[in-house]
Amino acid sequence: MSKIDVCVLMGSTSDWPLMKPAVELLQKLGMRARTHVTSAHRTPERTESIIAQAEADGCRAFICGAGMAAHLAGVVAAKTLKPVLGVPLPGGVLDGVDALLSTVQMPGGIPVATFAVGKAGAKNAAVFAGQMLGCDRAEVAAAVAALRKEGAVNVERGDAEILAEIGDNEK
Repeated sequence: MSKIDVCVLMGSTSDWPLMKPAVELLQKLGMRARTHVTSAHRTPERTESIIAQAEADGCRAFICGAGMAAHLAGVVAAKTLKPVLGVPLPGGVLDGVDALLSTVQMPGGIPVATFAVGKAGAKNAAVFAGQMLGCDRAEVAAAVAALRKEGAVNVERGDAEILAEIGDNEK
């Protein structure tokens, strides 16, 4: 059995509030996650070492969150054959658009699956990792299915609450 399923990397400690929901969701879905702060530019050797150790420990996918130049996901993708899920983070003068473009514009042959900017993207990257790992692990697939059902129940509950507040809106 592997020590970890997914390695979550972020470029700065300031990224943690946006990436923490991904780690929590990975755990909720029954996956083992390891989390590190590392920089594609400031600590490239450390980044490479973390990737190698994660792979040695059975890592099946990497989730990388970074803002501005957002090269972390691309550097990780260049150093591993495992799937890399990129989460562009807000900040800088373009508030995440620069990170989105940097993450999504990878050269052919070095893909990074790119998600929405910010917390929603981090959560979707975790769910996507669950969908990937769920192909081989029934308990993870069941947890993803339960999460989807929970989302549907919450929508229906919200609808009922609003209808109760405003009454029958077909009158």
